[in-house]
Amino acid sequence: MSTVPPVLAAPPQPPAENKRVLCGVLGILLGGLGIHRFLLGDAKGGIIRIVITLVTCGFGSILGLIEGIIYLTKSDQEFYQTYQVEKKAWF
Repeated sequence: MSTVPPVLAAPPQPPAENKRVLCGVLGILLGGLGIHRFLLGDAKGGIIRIVITLVTCGFGSILGLIEGIIYLTKSDQEFYQTYQVEKKAWF
């Protein structure tokens, strides 16, 4: 009787459409326009960021900068789960 060794399953990989780096860079460079949120499918969040930037005369764009840095510090799997599956809206 032969025994078959158990197969170790690899951790699930995020799909190719993971947008972590692109959203992170757009958040840092154009965060006040909310483009990174539109890219993630969150039109409401993108519009809110535009309004905040206009109301604060541009100072609200710091939110996009912070989000971009947060995106880039997360792993691909963590970013995918948090922002693309669970659709977390803020930070």
